[in-house]
Amino acid sequence: MANLMTRRSVIFSIMAVGVAIAIPAKFLMAAEKETMTALDAYGAAQSGRIILVDIRTPGEWAETGVGEGAIGLDMQSQTFVSDLSNLRLANPDTKIAIICRTGSRSNYVVTELNKRGFVGLVDVAEGMAGGSNGAGWIPQGLPTYAGTKAEVGKRRATVLK
Repeated sequence: MANLMTRRSVIFSIMAVGVAIAIPAKFLMAAEKETMTALDAYGAAQSGRIILVDIRTPGEWAETGVGEGAIGLDMQSQTFVSDLSNLRLANPDTKIAIICRTGSRSNYVVTELNKRGFVGLVDVAEGMAGGSNGAGWIPQGLPTYAGTKAEVGKRRATVLK
């Protein structure tokens, strides 16, 4: 039930903000949801081809760390959609890849935002822990950094200026 309420909160936030942003033409042509593996997301984040956003909660970040190259934006935060919109505005030509624990929340967020015109998003479908969509970031031994409030905030500040 709490998960359903979180999802509804995200939807209402999306509708309230309206996601009225300038979208590059190359993103408007995306007809279906794009996905990538954790390994591909790591490589793309390291090379600057994507901005990787971990939408899990601060408690989850603290428990497992955050994928190297990712910034943390808690999808339950009141500022989630506006932060994501600001990230898009500051980086209009770069895809934003969304990762969560197992791929369920990232799938939901990418799908719902795409429906509302927020395109250029990629679902890292296997997530940090893995599941039915693939092995996952952590089981593959991909690097992480400490998911402390200070470290997540520092890395977020370098991208959300």
